[in-house]
Amino acid sequence: MSARRLADRDGTLAWLFLMPSVVYILALVALPFLLAIGYALSDVTAGDPSYDWVGLRNFQRVFEDPVFWRSLGNTFVFTLISMALIVVLGKVLANILVADFRGKWVVRFLVLLPWTTPVALSSIAWLWMLDSIFSPIDWVLRQLGLIEGNMYWLGEPGLAMASVIAVHVWRLTPLAAVIMVAGLVAIPRDLDEAARVDGAGYWRRMFEVTIPLVLPVAAVAALFGAIFTFTDMAVVDVLTNGGPNNATQVLTSWAFFRGIDGGDVGQGAAIALFLFPLLLAAAIAILRAVRKLEVR
Repeated sequence: MSARRLADRDGTLAWLFLMPSVVYILALVALPFLLAIGYALSDVTAGDPSYDWVGLRNFQRVFEDPVFWRSLGNTFVFTLISMALIVVLGKVLANILVADFRGKWVVRFLVLLPWTTPVALSSIAWLWMLDSIFSPIDWVLRQLGLIEGNMYWLGEPGLAMASVIAVHVWRLTPLAAVIMVAGLVAIPRDLDEAARVDGAGYWRRMFEVTIPLVLPVAAVAALFGAIFTFTDMAVVDVLTNGGPNNATQVLTSWAFFRGIDGGDVGQGAAIALFLFPLLLAAAIAILRAVRKLEVR
């Protein structure tokens, strides 16, 4: 009888079902966030873990650090270009994933492979492919007559940033494609067939039917891309370690280098906290755009 009574109490059941998620968020999100705030207001270092209150001194030191401002600028460049490419290429791959042709399962496997491969392993593979001496990419370009000598993909500031963005886009595009596949599959076939009957060609159907209906899902893919891009440092760490001359340094990598490698936990936490308002603003803007698109 007690179990049956419990099943009839919707409010209690709702809290019971939500409890695992609440515990997860508190343990893995809220607690580390509060610890980061506490560390940012202290002088805790790797050599001296004793807690002494210093107020906003760490934030003042961060504002006076030129590498921080360069990392902030690189973060925006890295995120905006990556998001644009991820959304566009994700839409292209989504069309391939929903198409019906022979060998589509092999194509789907190859498309999803970058996302399923561990990021450290795939980044090491790209580190070899972008090597200044043994790069197979350079060999192909030489055979095509596009270059004469080797390219310093990870040794020149512009090429290094382009390489990091390319690897990051290669890794996250399959995730965006899978999200957009859900949007493409949800489009009623009647709309596409009606457009065909009215004489609309492929491109007209694409821009007047498919893309407007997929835009809310594309915005969600952009939100996930922004979150993963803002908080990613694995590709930068493996490929360039922030170099050359901090040309590819982003906020996450600089926070790690200052707080973990450099041992200044307080300043590393202060740098990492700048990610929160940036992510919050991006999430609010994208979610508002999604709501407006759904209303339309």
